[in-house]
Amino acid sequence: MFRFETAGESHGECLVATLTGLPAGIPIAVDAIQHELWRRQQGFGRGGRMKIETDQAHIVSGVRHGQTIGSPVAMIIANADWKNWTEILPAEAGDPSLHKPVERPRPGHADLAGAIKYDFPDARYILERASARETAARVAVGALAKQLLGCFGVEVLSHVIAVGAERLTRAVAWDEIVALSKKEEVLLGCVDAEAEIRMKALVDEAYRTGDTIGGIFEVVARGLPPGLGSHITWDSRLDGKLAQAIVSMQAVKGAEVGSAEEGAQSFGSKVQDTIHYDKSDRRFFRGDNRAGGIEGGMTNGQEVRVRGFLKPISTLRRPLESVDLPTREPAKAAYERSDVCVVPAAGVIGEAMVAIVLAGAMIEKFGGDSLREMKRNFDGYIEQVRAF
Repeated sequence: MFRFETAGESHGECLVATLTGLPAGIPIAVDAIQHELWRRQQGFGRGGRMKIETDQAHIVSGVRHGQTIGSPVAMIIANADWKNWTEILPAEAGDPSLHKPVERPRPGHADLAGAIKYDFPDARYILERASARETAARVAVGALAKQLLGCFGVEVLSHVIAVGAERLTRAVAWDEIVALSKKEEVLLGCVDAEAEIRMKALVDEAYRTGDTIGGIFEVVARGLPPGLGSHITWDSRLDGKLAQAIVSMQAVKGAEVGSAEEGAQSFGSKVQDTIHYDKSDRRFFRGDNRAGGIEGGMTNGQEVRVRGFLKPISTLRRPLESVDLPTREPAKAAYERSDVCVVPAAGVIGEAMVAIVLAGAMIEKFGGDSLREMKRNFDGYIEQVRAF
């Protein structure tokens, strides 16, 4: 079974990621993993934590001599900030007087619900695990998934559609997204420079007012064959799996596959992607891609396009109304060092989650204990598709 798990806390010693189910023989470029982690840390609006951390994944199992060996892959990402928390959050009992309780839960965060659920007198342990710091481990796993997909000519990238009320309304070509991914300086991850300047103005306003701001990112996967996923059962539908993966990200409150919102406001004749056949190339193709590359829970051979709707993060320098847990009296919510805007980073995390889902779908479809076996199965299926 293709499955990943993460462990670790925001201010703990490290993050841990494990991935089970990768076939043996996949070439692994460690530099590519580190580059994905670097991309996650970029973008205008990031907070002070990004000045402390320089994320690097250390592979401790499952990869030898530059390739997977079929066993679980385990990676560790050290938290540089741990040196400041060693005595505050030790694994042993430690000194209770050094504990830093969080007794004024933040609206919109996991603080209060988690403290009630786990019967903690404050929210410290909740926020440590609920923090988006955990997504560094997801990005490392996603980098492995991308390298599997790359063996089959599949690429996964992202770009920013909106920050706050400023939204890019024109269509975006794949080449623009590729060019964006190669930039060494990341502002807000939008392919349109003028739109990005308008987005930055909103982030500047949030900085000035002690607020935060959200937005929309889009993940695009290119090169997928038709037929991944299934229409047979509710939980095998690929669009459902992708939606769950995107909404599982911290602060993401919604997902959209293709032009879902626009389609809900249109007549059917304006929404469906017409079907055509190229006799010279002997292939089917669509007149558009409003379905986002998925029909009936299955890929249809077009680009898969998934959007994530990211709310403004919950930690504000100008805190909102809350309640002090020990006294139950009104109080301002707690503040811990945080970001103002994380939409570009969310796009990179979204890439990781989409890549993980698609890699799982590829393994489920084509199987194989080794990459060579999986490629034989894949090549046979592609021949079948071409002969249809």
